[in-house]
Amino acid sequence: MKNSRSWLAIHIRWNSIYRKLLVTYLALTALGTSILASYILFSFHAYFMRTRQADLDAWTTALSESVADALEENNLERVRVLVQRYGSPEAVTLRVFAPDGRLLFTSAPQLDRQVPNWLAIAGVREALQNQPTQGVAKGILSNDDRVYAVRPIFRKGRLLGALRMSITLEQFQRQFRRVIFTVLGTLFLTLLLCALISESLARNIARPIQAMCHFAIEVGGGHLGEKLNIHQDDEVGQLASELNRMSERLASLDKERRAFLANVSHELRTPVSNVYVTLEALANGAAEEPELRDRFIQTAQDETLRLSRLIKDLLDLGRLEAGVTPLEQQPLKLRDLIERAVRAMESRMIAKEVGISVEVADVQIQGDPERLLQAFLNILDNAIKFSVPESKVSVSSNIEGAQVSVKIRDRGTGITESDLPRIFEQFYTADPSRKGSGTGLGLAIARRIVEAHGGTITATSTPGQGATFSIRLPLDTAAEKRKS
Repeated sequence: MKNSRSWLAIHIRWNSIYRKLLVTYLALTALGTSILASYILFSFHAYFMRTRQADLDAWTTALSESVADALEENNLERVRVLVQRYGSPEAVTLRVFAPDGRLLFTSAPQLDRQVPNWLAIAGVREALQNQPTQGVAKGILSNDDRVYAVRPIFRKGRLLGALRMSITLEQFQRQFRRVIFTVLGTLFLTLLLCALISESLARNIARPIQAMCHFAIEVGGGHLGEKLNIHQDDEVGQLASELNRMSERLASLDKERRAFLANVSHELRTPVSNVYVTLEALANGAAEEPELRDRFIQTAQDETLRLSRLIKDLLDLGRLEAGVTPLEQQPLKLRDLIERAVRAMESRMIAKEVGISVEVADVQIQGDPERLLQAFLNILDNAIKFSVPESKVSVSSNIEGAQVSVKIRDRGTGITESDLPRIFEQFYTADPSRKGSGTGLGLAIARRIVEAHGGTITATSTPGQGATFSIRLPLDTAAEKRKS
């Protein structure tokens, strides 16, 4: 059992909300940081390239003017000096072309001797056709990336040639690689930090949910009455409180069920034992004595009748609690229903020397007449049973909003304060003064019937002065409006 619970705990930890939350947090963090890092790197690269292109464009514009002045004056030495001054063999290459595409001057003469056709070089042909060009291309005789700009040289509307400047990106690429590694390192540290935070958040969120899951499993296994120790001012805390209330309610219901089964067993065993003893006595010779035989037969009949009433009440109570008893819905006159119940109890009242006074309003309700009659009969029977001789039971009513309240009051010994909250429980007979010959289910059945009709039933009492039962039922508002 312990190993199965340990496996269950591991299974829940890695295959439930904890794992889902952790994976979700990490995925969102990785996605967000990756998008941000990509955007930063792309923006940095684009900004650098735009800056280099702008710088290159400015340099070629300025140098083309100086070269144009020198070419116009046919001062080739000055052009050579400009090319050597502003060209760098490693980083910056500067070339000047004639209008026919011949290379006039270059800052990398040893390398450029190997190029047979300069018109095939990127941007040269376009510049000699009066189309300034710039972009990124591979080196002429190397594989390194270079930013280039080519500009035609004009003076007084005459094409004097073209100037091409290119700058290697190798240094920038080295720097960019360092930036990439730095960003990736920062991204890894960010992910690691977010993983730790996400794990803590996921654990804090999943822990109470896992505790509630274990709690539900324990409750499902029959361990009732336990409580969750979760105190949070949010939906999880509210759910934990509801689970605690559910556990308490289930424990209470289980206790009531056990008590109910014990009471039913006791109530059924007594009449069955009495009948068995009576039949055994008759079988052993009591049947030969007429007086004794008649007394035993009467006892067996009484116990059988008592057993029949008990079984009928148990069936009624079970159907009402299960909600399988269909209730008719028809208009009823409350006064007619009460008078019918009083007529049915008339013989009981005469035998007990108890009177009754009825002052019930002539109002209409909706419900099942037979079931409501049963509820009123059970309460009237209880009132008569515990009334003292030569007293009077009073039945009155009054309108309370959309409900009618019927009060049935006896003048008996009353109900103690400790017993009052439990008098509607099945078989509750804690107060010896309120024990009778009934099954102990009458008030429980009455409460189920009244509640099934959308009403309530309560009891108040002052010991020594009797008890009052208040039944509240919804009025048939449509009929009352038509009557008014």
